[in-house]
Amino acid sequence: MRTEERTEELSARHRSAPRATPPARPRAPRQSRARVLPVVGRVMSVVVLLAFAVFFVLPMVWLLLGATKSPGELVDAHPLSAGSFGDLFTNWRHLMSFQDGVVLTWMGNSVLYALLSVVLTLLVSIPAGYALALMDFVGRRLLLVVTLVVMLLPATALVLPIFLELSYLNLVNTTASVVLPMAFFPFGVYLTYIYFATSVSADLLDAARLDGCGEVATFTRVALPLAKPVVALVAFFSFVNNWNNFFLPYVMLPSSGKYPMQVGLTQMLSATPTFNPVVGANAEVQPPELVLATLVSIAPVLLVFLFSQRFLVAGLTAGGTKG
Repeated sequence: MRTEERTEELSARHRSAPRATPPARPRAPRQSRARVLPVVGRVMSVVVLLAFAVFFVLPMVWLLLGATKSPGELVDAHPLSAGSFGDLFTNWRHLMSFQDGVVLTWMGNSVLYALLSVVLTLLVSIPAGYALALMDFVGRRLLLVVTLVVMLLPATALVLPIFLELSYLNLVNTTASVVLPMAFFPFGVYLTYIYFATSVSADLLDAARLDGCGEVATFTRVALPLAKPVVALVAFFSFVNNWNNFFLPYVMLPSSGKYPMQVGLTQMLSATPTFNPVVGANAEVQPPELVLATLVSIAPVLLVFLFSQRFLVAGLTAGGTKG
């Protein structure tokens, strides 16, 4: 009996004794990490912005300042030093007198070609994207694949077959030779396809058809008003693409009087002593005038972008949610 009582007493003491807890592991200081991460993020952001400024902003600043300098100052002065308004006006007069004011003709041609191409692009791309996204017909998937393939092809790869086709139709050296090939804009068709496939409800279009609307009326009265953001986006990208189009007009237009501004710049390059030493010191175009011509050539695109930012942002975010 005593042995059993002794055993129960030892068991009770063992149960009541405090258990030893293992030593706590050292924890990383979370507060210090929370402070370090934002600092690293800010430093990386500053580095990226500085790299962007060096490779993109500085050349634009040099262009803006280079147009205000004389030819000697452009070569000898500090690259980021400013010139004078007098030199700017002198460069402008010389630029406007180049080949009896052909620069204005080139700018007018660029505006004409770009606007006509934008109109044709919208007339083709918006209905094509709508049909590929919301209509069911034979060959739909094949057309979509062909559109994607053509979008990936470089534009120079299609210049020769386009030239042979237009030459057969006697359209070379005409406005149509520059405008018609740009009527089909694969990137615009794909943007429109994505928009209609993700942001326009098929039930809404079916309701319009049940109310008596035909396919054309459904597109023009229901789908097209809802597609204003993507229409603006396609128009902007088409305008930029057509404005910067160089190789196609260079091949199709042998006449200088029909050149757009981008092709006309090559003539100015050949008349500048820096790029063509054969012309000598009495060249028709000096480097500051060429810089000013470059600024004139990009000014319309910049203005269109500044006045259409709201529509561009709406178009870029339009296909983000299912409507």
